[in-house]
Amino acid sequence: MTMHPRAGTVAQPSDLVDVAHLVTAYYTEVPDPDNVDQQVAFGTSGHRGSSLRTAFNETHILATTQAIVDYRRSQGFDGPLFIGRDTHGLSEPAWASALEVLVANDVTVLVDDHDGYTPTPGVSHAILRANQGKIGGVSDLPAGVGLADGIVVTPSHNPPSDGGFKYNPPHGGPADTDATKVIAAAANAYIKAGLAGVQRVPFARARAACTAYDFLGTYVEDLPHVLDIPAIRDAGIRIGADPLGGASVQFWGAMAERLGIDLTVINPLVDPTWRFMTLDWDGKIRMDCSSPSAMASLIANKDAFAISTGNDADSDRHGIVTPDGGLMNPNHYLAVAIQYLYGGARPGWRGDGFVGKTLVSSSMIDRVAADLGRRLVEVPVGFKWFVPGLLDGSGPFGGEESAGASFARMDGSVWTTDKDGILLALLASEILARTGRTPSEHYAELTARHGAPAYARIDAPANREQKAKLGALAPSDVAADSLAGEPITAKLTAAPGNGAAIGGLKVVTESAWFAARPSGTEDVYKIYAESFRGPEHLAQVQAEAREVVSAALGG
Repeated sequence: MTMHPRAGTVAQPSDLVDVAHLVTAYYTEVPDPDNVDQQVAFGTSGHRGSSLRTAFNETHILATTQAIVDYRRSQGFDGPLFIGRDTHGLSEPAWASALEVLVANDVTVLVDDHDGYTPTPGVSHAILRANQGKIGGVSDLPAGVGLADGIVVTPSHNPPSDGGFKYNPPHGGPADTDATKVIAAAANAYIKAGLAGVQRVPFARARAACTAYDFLGTYVEDLPHVLDIPAIRDAGIRIGADPLGGASVQFWGAMAERLGIDLTVINPLVDPTWRFMTLDWDGKIRMDCSSPSAMASLIANKDAFAISTGNDADSDRHGIVTPDGGLMNPNHYLAVAIQYLYGGARPGWRGDGFVGKTLVSSSMIDRVAADLGRRLVEVPVGFKWFVPGLLDGSGPFGGEESAGASFARMDGSVWTTDKDGILLALLASEILARTGRTPSEHYAELTARHGAPAYARIDAPANREQKAKLGALAPSDVAADSLAGEPITAKLTAAPGNGAAIGGLKVVTESAWFAARPSGTEDVYKIYAESFRGPEHLAQVQAEAREVVSAALGG
């Protein structure tokens, strides 16, 4: 990964998107239904793309919303639909288009009571609150009982030119492929038919028909049921929260006022160009709160607060900055959070509650879980795999290496089933308040006990055929019996935690591992790797990983 010469420096005028041009393209460009790059691709992160590339336009959103209406109707989900949006320039136009279709289809639509921005966790929290007592798990979603669901208009941390649109079913988490495949296929069929069958009313009528919902107040005032807010307040922890120009900006301000904690909203500006951002590693504006380049300004000011935090645009990701450690690697923070939460901080959680991790997350988590005597459930990449455990309390914590996690309330009941960057950001202050040590100091203690792993992700070239073959590998396709000087102990193409296909390969030794997965958007595959024997051994693991994968793919 080659760093851009201006990575970590403030954006210049030449880096900024022309918002007017972006919005005009949303309304005027029409996608070609036969061009795969201009079709709806509705994965677990929803449909994403830029209007400037005819990949996110009014046509896409009208069709996708009608497809969501059709899907929820087919499932018998007849309750209200909560809809929120982030601060991207395309989010409000897409939100408006969605309202026109939802209301035309007689859906009860709940929107923010102040026409404000709504983080992803705010929508998940609202869905679960509305469905309380009606569902117990993912597979018991009874039809015709008023189950609520939701839409979040967001491309998450993507650059300012992108738009995004994702669906959350009544379990509150990201939609699984059983829904997204149906929705995407139906949306593309509507586009091909020139939107025939898509119902729509004028925006003024649609907006007037919506019901107001206090996303902010409901979420903020419920926080003491999931976090030890009195401990944070009584300890006087000085918090600096940077929303990175995203949807959580008003939420953080409300937390300071309503919870009485010492919290300063750093950079409370909202600007769809994100001109105040420092450029990411590749020279693009990207609201990635786990990136040292994107978080450069917060890191430079790390001594001003006991804990500093960042969120991406829809606030489902967290970044933790401490005076002693700077920006924490997400893997490191996950390990600390698990050690703290399962190590006695949550006595109301199930005694047999398991720890949820993705197979590309650090094996430091494995060692922490073993030390705690907790069962580890390792699942494929994607937060959807944590939804069942979060929903019924059997897995009260789930987290990804990409800085997305959530966990249960104090009593073990569900909080959110989608990633909650606000929750994880505040947890860092609770840890400091109740232990007297920052999360980075806790991680130093973990490395002293378990060793210090080196972790990295690199890309390797692969065409469409090779990526398809990688996604369909069997363990028997891997001929190697050693990796970087150690015997291979496991060759995995299914996750050990739930047996689900990982869409790639993971190879494990006693002190190291790598995982290879095809990219969904580029002609590359991703190699995640880790070694407890240091950076040099990690480099050896990465080099041999390429060889192992190349051999498995037939050269």
